[in-house]
Amino acid sequence: MINGISINMYLMLSAIIFIIGAIGVMARRNTIILFMCIELMLNAVNLLLVAFSTLHNDASGQVFVFFVMAVAAAEVAVGLAILSMIYRNLKSIDSDLLGNLKN
Repeated sequence: MINGISINMYLMLSAIIFIIGAIGVMARRNTIILFMCIELMLNAVNLLLVAFSTLHNDASGQVFVFFVMAVAAAEVAVGLAILSMIYRNLKSIDSDLLGNLKN
């Protein structure tokens, strides 16, 4: 129990958030939506890390969350830079058009 909420509830919430993100990655073609869905999946993992580290009274999981958040912030910065260059060249952010960059 963490503040009156069982770990099973954290597991269920994290699984739901992760599944929403995974479905969004598989179903959508807009690259901004893809980045948002990847962030959802990372946040679901972060939620589990914090819940388990609190449950076991160990701060290492919470420290690891900071590293995951730093990597996610770097991913967003690099991804948006790449996205702006793709939009400048193709005038679209549809990920299906990225196959044209091979030619």
